[in-house]
This record gives sequence, structure tokens and C-alpha cells, in this order.
Amino acid sequence: MAKVLMVVTGVDSIELADGRVHSTGFWAEELVELHRGLRAAGHAVDVATPGGVQPTVDPGSLAGASEEITGYLAGLAPVLAQPRVLAEVRDGEYDAIVLPGGHGPMADLATDPDLGRLLVDAADRDAVVGVLCHGPAGLLSAVRADGRFAFAGRRLAVFTDAEEHQGGLGDASPYFVEARLRDLGAVIASAEPWSSTVVSDGSLVSGQNPQSSVATAERLVEVLAGR
Repeated sequence: MAKVLMVVTGVDSIELADGRVHSTGFWAEELVELHRGLRAAGHAVDVATPGGVQPTVDPGSLAGASEEITGYLAGLAPVLAQPRVLAEVRDGEYDAIVLPGGHGPMADLATDPDLGRLLVDAADRDAVVGVLCHGPAGLLSAVRADGRFAFAGRRLAVFTDAEEHQGGLGDASPYFVEARLRDLGAVIASAEPWSSTVVSDGSLVSGQNPQSSVATAERLVEVLAGR
């Protein structure tokens, strides 16, 4: 059984490029399917947020969500009400770090020094890192003291710029996660918009969008089983 740290955004809004404020948080389906898949496989999953704040579900992710998703999320309420403080997590404490999406990670996890520290440590010891949809925004924090991106040259999927234009924040997005990762040297291997797409590059597992939630959880379980 692996010890998994699920790092969840702590924000409930994001400032758009035009100055408006957009309500956000974590995406319900992504957090639920990752958590459920890992727990069903017998892994221990802890939740952490910056400052230990209770995370907020993105209201857009509840529109049309199934009763199965909302029911599982309701059952997680006690866990989400008392997350670990991200700054208190020690290097090497977990076998895997997992980042669900929602636009929230763009606002806090992308620049969080403690997440960056943990991700650099994970990359250096080849621990499993799983990211989904906008969760890869958290990888942007993984910059070494010398300025090198810890995941440069690694293949990954991410909510694409095309998807952001088609069904995301569009031109109002404060930045585009795919473009930022490319600029830092990540090798983007996403597929057609809205396809269920998962990319594995060694210990790095990434899913493209909400449609990839179940498949990403399944791939993480496979990778952890092989450790």
C-alpha cells in the first residue's frame, strides 16, 4: 500500500485577464475519481492544501454532476474539512503526489513554494507524480534553485490551450497552462480536445481533462503497483 498526498487548491476564485473575478476551486469529478480509484486499490490518501484551508469545489463542476459524484464528495466532507497544512509535509514522506484540477491550481499551486519543494524532491527520488486537467499548473512551481524546471523534457498531458478556448476561460484566462509548461521545456503530448487521454512518462502520470479522470486514476494505480 502506497502513501499518497493529494494536493488540492485552496482558492475559491481566480482573477481573469480582464480584471473580473471568476469563482473556482477544485473540479469535483477529478478529485472524486482520483481519490476513489486510489482508495479502492488499497492506497492511503491524505489531502493537503496551502495553509491547511478547507478547499472549495468549483461550482461549475457540480452542474450536471452525477449523484454518484456528489454523494462521494459528500462522504469526503470530513476529510476536506481538515486537510494537512502543505508547508508541514516533509520531503520523502509520501510515495506519490497527486494534483486534481479545476482552475484553482492556476491561482495558488502554480507558485506555491512548498508544493515546488515537494515536487522537486519527488522528481529527484523518482516518486510517482499524478496530475489531471489543470492540475499540471502545480508543476509550474517545481523550479530548482538554479532556475531549472524539474520536469523539463518530460512528456505529459494537460488541459490544452484549445480546450481552454473552446470550453474554459477563453481569452479571459490569466494564462494558458499548456503554453507555460511548453515554455519551461515540458513535452506536451495531449490529444484531441475532450478526448480521454492519459500520458505516462516513467513516474509521471498525467490526464488531459475531466473526461480523463477515471483513466488517470487507473493508470496511477497501475504505476504504483509496479513500484
